[in-house]
Amino acid sequence: MNTPSHKALVPFVSVHHMMQLINHTGLAPMMQGICDQIEADFRRWPLFDKTPRVASHSDVGVIELMPTSDGDVYGFKYVNGHPGNTKDGLQTVTAFGLLSDVANGYPVLFSEMTILTALRTAATSALAARVLAPKDSKVMAMIGNGAQSEFQSIAMQAIVGITEVRLYDTDPAATEKCARNLAGSGLKVVPCKTAEEAILGAQIITTCTADKQYATILSDNMVGAGVHINAIGGDCPGKTELAPAILHRADIFVEYPEQTRIEGEIQQLDADHPVTEFWEVLTGTAQGRKDAKQITLFDSVGFAIEDFSALCYVRDAIKGTDFFTPLDMLADPDDPRDLFGMVARAK
Repeated sequence: MNTPSHKALVPFVSVHHMMQLINHTGLAPMMQGICDQIEADFRRWPLFDKTPRVASHSDVGVIELMPTSDGDVYGFKYVNGHPGNTKDGLQTVTAFGLLSDVANGYPVLFSEMTILTALRTAATSALAARVLAPKDSKVMAMIGNGAQSEFQSIAMQAIVGITEVRLYDTDPAATEKCARNLAGSGLKVVPCKTAEEAILGAQIITTCTADKQYATILSDNMVGAGVHINAIGGDCPGKTELAPAILHRADIFVEYPEQTRIEGEIQQLDADHPVTEFWEVLTGTAQGRKDAKQITLFDSVGFAIEDFSALCYVRDAIKGTDFFTPLDMLADPDDPRDLFGMVARAK
């Protein structure tokens, strides 16, 4: 069998490689790096192709493709969301992604994204909180203590500067797991028995629950003036976490309105309810936090540009390392017109 040419090989970052990269770089520095890449890409938002993700919904979950391009590089992510998977010992979210060179269409990176999505989601949340939360925020309430909770906590610590996280989940075992994993992080970790207890003294409230339903994780009377809400659990039609009255009191910031109106908290509102696109705040064309009493809400459902940014970070980070495998993924016949001959000669 002939050895594949370099044109046939695509760097493949496996789950093992991704864990090696994270542990080599450090979790907090890597999320900071992804955060910086996301911010840089959001600042050039108009250059990107943008479309709501292509979703296939079922009664038990959703499978989606999330594509984008900046004109030079094309990227997409395949991702699922199946809240009931944990009862079968499976992840609620799994993902992989790919980058390609627009000039020739050849892939330049193929990567696991189950872990990477956790990092980019937390990095995006922390970027928004750094811009929108009250100045010198130190305490975050983490409502929902599943797979995303530790990443959110550490990203907020590294990028925003929180010193305390207050945990609540309807499943006490999830809270115990999160508290155990955050031990030694430098954060003050406070397990709470109710959501009301968790939000006491918090300047940032993060909601990240898994149930695919209209739920009221935060009721109107729980949210006081001046807080920043990071709502990341709503990610499909029919799944929300906040009481509608909160949305009417808050100034709402979103990634891509056309997608958020389908999948985010604002699916509960009229289609013309005013929202601000977060990239506009970063570029200075729109205002973020206006005063100390303002309630800001980042209604985040995740967007393809964030995945693009994370993949670009990984593409650059693995150069000069062995944190990838050259994958024989592309046919490379001696004559580009003779694919048949290549197959025949391989007998």
